Amino acid sequence: QVQLVESGGGLVQAGGSLRLSCAASGGAFSSYAMGWFRQAPGKEREFVATINWNDESTYYADSVKGRFTISRDNAKNTVSLQMNSLKPDDTAVYHCASRTFYSGQYYYTDPAKYDYWGQGTQVTVSS
Repeated sequence: QVQLVESGGGLVQAGGSLRLSCAASGGAFSSYAMGWFRQAPGKEREFVATINWNDESTYYADSVKGRFTISRDNAKNTVSLQMNSLKPDDTAVYHCASRTFYSGQYYYTDPAKYDYWGQGTQVTVSS
């Protein structure tokens, strides 16, 4: 059973930066893609960024493009999200997720397409 554990959330002022990490463990971890999603109070979970494990290709939501960077470390089975120029609208619980297999779509932005989820880490951006 794959387990994902996020870390790195916290409180930051608008314009500041945070770096989130997600550590994967359990069994023989294998992933086609890892993603970051976020959920603000009263809102649906929304896609933030995804990275394909093998070729490191990435895809971002328009709302974070140019500010956030997703990366992965194969040796440590971790994926990170560097968040710069943070805005109050970025306030949410951030979750990492893993999709095990490729099935015809290069990037996966639908949370329903992911197999494993972490419990999330709170990011709060004050104005």
